[in-house]
Amino acid sequence: MKLSELKNQLTRLGSLTILKPDGSFVLPHFHITEIGLTTKKYVDCGGTIREEIKIGMQLWEADDNEHRLSPQRLLSILELSQCNLDLPDAEIEVEYQSSTIGKYSLDFDGHYFHLRSTLTDCLAPDKCGVSTEKKKVSLKELSSLSDMNSCTPDSGCC
Repeated sequence: MKLSELKNQLTRLGSLTILKPDGSFVLPHFHITEIGLTTKKYVDCGGTIREEIKIGMQLWEADDNEHRLSPQRLLSILELSQCNLDLPDAEIEVEYQSSTIGKYSLDFDGHYFHLRSTLTDCLAPDKCGVSTEKKKVSLKELSSLSDMNSCTPDSGCC
């Protein structure tokens, strides 16, 4: 979700509810502790120089159970950040504490915001020998593989 999309959705909501990837809710007394511009310039595994620009937003849960961040308040924080930091209309990346600091993309289903898990990937599969196609196996090959690895009562594998 881009910054403009987030701001647009916030204008339509009465409350903020965020779902984690496991389907549970972020506690309603969460805070947004920072909003900023995150740039990353790097060389991928194929030797291509790349640059990533994202809007970083850190989500934090404290023990002040009465705290509630309204959509209008978050919108004003976003606008202040956009003005003072000259933020572009880039993708939002949410940092949220799990067993370590996790990085998530943000999505909206019409009712709730969703933290979506992000994954690593090879950016140059054609240059570093990573196959993007799955190997096709014939039924005959599959049959012979299962014969070799079968476990029968007499085989001693059980």
